[in-house]
Amino acid sequence: MVQVVVDTNVIVAALLSSRGASHRLLRLVGDARWRMNLSVPLVLEYEQSLKRVCASSALSSADIDAIVDFLCASGNLRPIFFLWRPLLPDPKDDMVLELAIESRADFIVTFNAKDFLAAPQFGVAVATPGEFLATLGEKP
Repeated sequence: MVQVVVDTNVIVAALLSSRGASHRLLRLVGDARWRMNLSVPLVLEYEQSLKRVCASSALSSADIDAIVDFLCASGNLRPIFFLWRPLLPDPKDDMVLELAIESRADFIVTFNAKDFLAAPQFGVAVATPGEFLATLGEKP
């Protein structure tokens, strides 16, 4: 099973549009081919970002809570015991890389690959949602 950490920008994009690879990836959460890894700080960032960005959309706060609850129930919650900071230019990205290292993730799925240039030195590939879906044999 492929281990994955999904960056917040992918989750936000998935809920802003029902088209595209991000939405398709979100619909595949729970698929036996891959496992989403989460940490408490990342889940809190998902929740905060979704409630801020999606506030003017058709999603209510309760809808967002339900989606975050689903991700938590489907994902693999990982405790973070070490901090490798600062390693990346953005401290929020360090949090994602730390989770990827701790969970021995195969991929970080993000739209900001340039922000994770250090990931390959830890054996973590960086892919867009479309690129990751292709590795699963899925069309975006």
